[in-house]
Amino acid sequence: MASSVLTTVFLPIALAIIMFGLGLSLTVDDFTRVAKFPKAALLALAVQVLVLPAVALGLVLAFDLSPVLAVGMMLLAASPGGTTANIFSHLAGGDVALNITLTAINSVLAVVTLPIVVNLAIAGFLDGDASLGLQPAKMLQVFAIVLIPVAIGMAVNRRFPEFTARMRKPVKIASIVVLVLVILGALLAERANLAGYLRDVGIAAVLLCVISLALGYFIPRLAKVGEKQAIASSFEVGIHNSTLAITIALSPALLNNAQMAVPAAVYGVLMFFPAGLLAWWITRRTAAAAAPDSATSGADSGGQ
Repeated sequence: MASSVLTTVFLPIALAIIMFGLGLSLTVDDFTRVAKFPKAALLALAVQVLVLPAVALGLVLAFDLSPVLAVGMMLLAASPGGTTANIFSHLAGGDVALNITLTAINSVLAVVTLPIVVNLAIAGFLDGDASLGLQPAKMLQVFAIVLIPVAIGMAVNRRFPEFTARMRKPVKIASIVVLVLVILGALLAERANLAGYLRDVGIAAVLLCVISLALGYFIPRLAKVGEKQAIASSFEVGIHNSTLAITIALSPALLNNAQMAVPAAVYGVLMFFPAGLLAWWITRRTAAAAAPDSATSGADSGGQ
């Protein structure tokens, strides 16, 4: 009964709150702003949509995950960046406007790309079990749970900007709390097998996060993208919307498989460590780089 309430009532509400909160921070300009830095946006989206599923597949094969956990890892890799990426990007001095733009565009793209990746994973690892696939009707449900709350949030932002400005921080805090509760709920549902799952997917989940963060940063930098945009790309690519992945896995109307939610739940807990370390390292490096400039500036003014 508790599991039924979690999957049919709490999870959709939880995801709606998070996606509504995302919508409150979006405007139409966020979708058109990509024209101002097309290289950074296109590279980040390419890594997210094309490279990460390949990375996840490599990790699945390297760690020889069970078929169901393998599909769960692919589902996680195909999920778009989450609002948590914006927070880490802000802390590290990244271009948060780019983060918001990437999250907006990627959330729309995921309606198409996520079902494709999941269906290919099911075909490859579970011999094409039709009962678990995301067929067109289920894809419409993914569309509904992802985009409708975002659209409502954007409409509220446009119609009541002062109210939205007051609500952004409380909704952001609520989104983080909801994310934690969703992860705990998913882990609790599989508590009997938790130790085994942590052993099976823990390292793979951390490596997915670390590799994603690295690719999201270094590929744009190699393409001469600015530092702030590369930082934004790193966190956008490296931090996935684990709540969306868990909701799709657990929802009776979608995949309805608790084991498939485990990689996203484990990732949702463990990703804070590499993401936090990266934000701390970037902040320290930026401060160290600024210190000589400050000292030089002080010496020049003193000499005058």
